[in-house]
Amino acid sequence: MLELEAVHAAYGATPALFGLSLTVAPGQVAALLGRNGAGKTTTLKSVVRLVTITAGRVRFRGEDLARLPPHRIAHAGIAYVPEERRIIAGLTVEENLRVTRRPPAARAAWPIDRAYDLFPPLAALRGRPGTRLSGGEQQMLCIARALMLDPAILLLDEPTEGLAPAVIEVLGERLATLKAAGLAILLAEQSSVLVARLADTVHVIDRGAIRYSGTLADFRADRQATEHLLFVG
Repeated sequence: MLELEAVHAAYGATPALFGLSLTVAPGQVAALLGRNGAGKTTTLKSVVRLVTITAGRVRFRGEDLARLPPHRIAHAGIAYVPEERRIIAGLTVEENLRVTRRPPAARAAWPIDRAYDLFPPLAALRGRPGTRLSGGEQQMLCIARALMLDPAILLLDEPTEGLAPAVIEVLGERLATLKAAGLAILLAEQSSVLVARLADTVHVIDRGAIRYSGTLADFRADRQATEHLLFVG
């Protein structure tokens, strides 16, 4: 479904990715693990053209994304939830959802009520402005807002950052529901709990290059990957 092939990317004149390759299959969750600054965010941004790709290819459903602007990539079926969340603070929960909802002529696979069914706390907060949401509520809203595009794949950048364990547990349940419904996910994450629950495949990135790729079971059994590339625990 999503293929990054030998991708090199840069911020201006500063190289950030070095020949990175990975694949996300339809309906699967691929976890992208690495220390802070390893290149996880840059990898996700390279898919949606928020950094400059200097070599290599990014394909989605066989189509080369190199010449598409970010809004066309979103409409093609790729939704990106950045680490900073970036809700529109001056708008209410429901207004945030309506802003990104597909136009009436498009197939309405994600009506707003479906988003509220997935994240029930948002239904009770539909009239509350973004400035009055907790971190967990903001993250639910960002994911729900991305789903309004009816994506085939969801790119999630550190979705558990700064969240309490109880909120992470709820978020994991909701993402598992999306996976069961057939949504593919590329998950840049450091939470081993979330990765263990969701991931089919694991890719470890360090200094802008993939150092390990394998199934979740193989990753767990590989002490070099878990201890030397990441951390113990």
